[in-house]
Amino acid sequence: MDLKSKIRVIPDFPEKGISFKDITTLLKDKNALKETIDRFTELIQGRQVDLVVGPEARGFIFGTALAYNINAGFIPIRKPGKLPHKTLTQDYTLEYGNDSLEIHEDSILPGQKVLIIDDLLATGGTLLSTANLIEQLGGEVVGIFTLIELTDLKGRDKLTKYRVESLVSYPS
Repeated sequence: MDLKSKIRVIPDFPEKGISFKDITTLLKDKNALKETIDRFTELIQGRQVDLVVGPEARGFIFGTALAYNINAGFIPIRKPGKLPHKTLTQDYTLEYGNDSLEIHEDSILPGQKVLIIDDLLATGGTLLSTANLIEQLGGEVVGIFTLIELTDLKGRDKLTKYRVESLVSYPS
């Protein structure tokens, strides 16, 4: 299945010159959604994964389904102030400014094998910050999977020490 054909591209959103990749069209197509999760599952076959981590919010969509498929736990990475227990925070730079991510301090035990999954690899800031949080807790990042990669933004260059897999790529 051509997953790229299931993603709606919206020009000039959220601002002029940006070409937004809308995954809601893929998500509502049960066959495309199943194919996406099946492909992620195939990519991780043969590797131990204790936990799948997904950054807010679209990482939750793919992360929980993949965790279920591979019999792993799921850990959400949230925006500041959303998690109720003690957290570890990581600041990072976005395409349009700065932001922070948080994880519960007791989410990951030292030595656990962790897979990161999200919808988009753009500049790499969110995914690198997620990896940093995991490593600060003693987890081992076994891979970073995304549905979409915006190759022109060269986010992969920030993630060279990790196995990075994207199912669909676009120029930004």
